[in-house]
Amino acid sequence: MLTTLLSLALLATPGPDNPCEPSENRDLRACAEYIAQKYIIADGHIDVPYRMTERVEDIADSTVGGDFDYPRALSGGLNAPFMSIYIPASFQETPGAAAEHAHGLIDMVEGFVQQDPDKFQIAYRASDLAAHQAAGVISLPMGMENGAPIENDLSQVAAFHERGIRYITLTHSRDNTIGDASYDTTRTWGGLSPFGFEVVDEMNRVGIMIDISHVTDETAYDVLERSLAPVIASHSSLRHYTPGWERNMPDEMLPRLAENGGVIMINFGSSFLRSGYQAEGTRIQLRINQFLSQRNLEPTSDEGFAFFAEQRRANPIGTLSDVADHIDRAVELAGIDHVGLGSDFDGVFALPSGLQDISEYPNLIEELLRRGYSEEDIAKILGGNLIRVWTEVERVAADLSGE
Repeated sequence: MLTTLLSLALLATPGPDNPCEPSENRDLRACAEYIAQKYIIADGHIDVPYRMTERVEDIADSTVGGDFDYPRALSGGLNAPFMSIYIPASFQETPGAAAEHAHGLIDMVEGFVQQDPDKFQIAYRASDLAAHQAAGVISLPMGMENGAPIENDLSQVAAFHERGIRYITLTHSRDNTIGDASYDTTRTWGGLSPFGFEVVDEMNRVGIMIDISHVTDETAYDVLERSLAPVIASHSSLRHYTPGWERNMPDEMLPRLAENGGVIMINFGSSFLRSGYQAEGTRIQLRINQFLSQRNLEPTSDEGFAFFAEQRRANPIGTLSDVADHIDRAVELAGIDHVGLGSDFDGVFALPSGLQDISEYPNLIEELLRRGYSEEDIAKILGGNLIRVWTEVERVAADLSGE
């Protein structure tokens, strides 16, 4: 069954001419466009729902702000953007607030489908991605960023699975009832909490992928030791290029992730790519905010919103080569079967030139072709590896449930 599903996921649409056929004069750009349209591109993390809480736009049409909309998805070949159900840590302060916020964002994603069912469908199973691709619609699987809505109630894991959540990022910027967060220095639990171990077991049982982005190293290792199913890092890059920044994954964890069968999904955000880019992004944000303030422009006003979006685009930080460097190193340390893409589009301020929105995946594909990656290997990075993990998580859940 696993082989069959993976074959469906990587199925190439036959055509009269394949520009990727080996030849002395192979057109890498044409090959990149061909690959982008032919294979499933599954992006592990796109923050469309939270972006819509700040200013509503119709993502079925061209939008002014953000990095995602339907026309750009078609252009870039994006088939399966994981909609991030993002729960800011501030919601942890009031009982029930995190869950209420999560359900509101899930309602929003369901609304995208209800409004434009010919363009979007929610993906509940790994096999839905290939089915939706064949039907010409974009899959909207959902991942919950921060397990805070679970609070201390294990039954909420199954409840969120019922609502369509297919991965849970265990923490965000602060420790919670599940475990310790990389941005928090408190180290409440020293890794997973006792309840967190139960959450991991329950996620295995119901079939939710465990996401170790945002957690401390100790929490991640606890998960890798405990989980019966492969795990993901839905939007993380490599600490090798950002020394001392725990939010990215250390080199020594990648072989352990590979042993688990998991996937690291490379984040495109400039601050994830090189240490020096973080301060540069902050400086540009300050300049934009000062400009808006001097002209008494609200960021959510039409003029302020357009200016902010324009300045983001006009001030890329880094290059797509930086992203490819992270991919190269992840492949070297974990293997080609354990690397994917988790752009963090709509969730980061600064992005590198050549990868500033979802229409530009072919630029990265072209760079990978230039670096010698095969069509098969690129198909794995684009979505095949994530689909394998998701399928295996489903299999483990079926075994544990006796199905």
